[in-house]
Amino acid sequence: MQLNLHLTRIFFTVVEQGGFSRAAEVLFISQSATSKAVRELENQLGLALVERGGARSQGLRLTDAGHALHEHARGIFALERAAVEELSARAGVRQGRLLIGASTTIISYWLPPYIALFSRQHPDMQVQIAVGNTQQIAQDLAEFRLDLALVEGEVSDERLKAEHWRDESLVLVAAPHLLPETAKIGYRVLNQQQWLVREAGSGTREATQRLLLAHGVVPGETIEIGSNEGIARAVAHGLGIAMLPRVVVQDLLELGRLKQLDFNVEWNRPLYILERASRALSPAAQVFKSLLATQMEPSWRLR
Repeated sequence: MQLNLHLTRIFFTVVEQGGFSRAAEVLFISQSATSKAVRELENQLGLALVERGGARSQGLRLTDAGHALHEHARGIFALERAAVEELSARAGVRQGRLLIGASTTIISYWLPPYIALFSRQHPDMQVQIAVGNTQQIAQDLAEFRLDLALVEGEVSDERLKAEHWRDESLVLVAAPHLLPETAKIGYRVLNQQQWLVREAGSGTREATQRLLLAHGVVPGETIEIGSNEGIARAVAHGLGIAMLPRVVVQDLLELGRLKQLDFNVEWNRPLYILERASRALSPAAQVFKSLLATQMEPSWRLR
């Protein structure tokens, strides 16, 4: 049995795009040609890769063989891209693509100056950024969709290795009118408040739970909001209290729309650089990682 890489690439694109029509658009071929290529691959392998005959609303469904080939194809084409990038670097070609994944706070406040510096130094390099919570970004990196990632939470995945990048300050905030003066507030009062928290998988949520639990604070009532900025503005309107990165709430604190609840405790969390454990970084990713060792002002201070 031999694997036709051209047909496998079409099959892989169909799976990644979630259907034949979107894959055809990406590949600049007709939908019928895309479907024909997948059928031909199935004939060559003697295995069904895509389940057919189901309801259209169910979307693309793969057989067990299809899932297996998709996983192998991801590794094959990631290795192909890594080889092209390394050979290009050896030949002195500086064109290429760098895929960086970052959780929301990092891309919004910490990464912009580094991306700007990299782009000035390598103007022909195309930089693409994927944004998601910590678990989403870690999954994308492990599955070869990214070259390098930066996240806010701890990741337990043997396919990845994490390196401490820097620490980030967290603060407890509330609307100025919501609670009395901070000197009169105890941790018991915090347990009685409504808390605004991020969704499961968020590094901010994981850090908040861990730090609060260490001080005996177990929020009872919570509301999930999918972004730190959304939480900050909801807190400013009196919906509840929250623990958020200082970089997110700095402007609202200075404007007096939020107040910091100070308990003589420093709340900090580590930020991590993630890379795959089994494969060296691409030349572009190596260059970008070296820039991350440079101390630069976060974008929220550049005002």
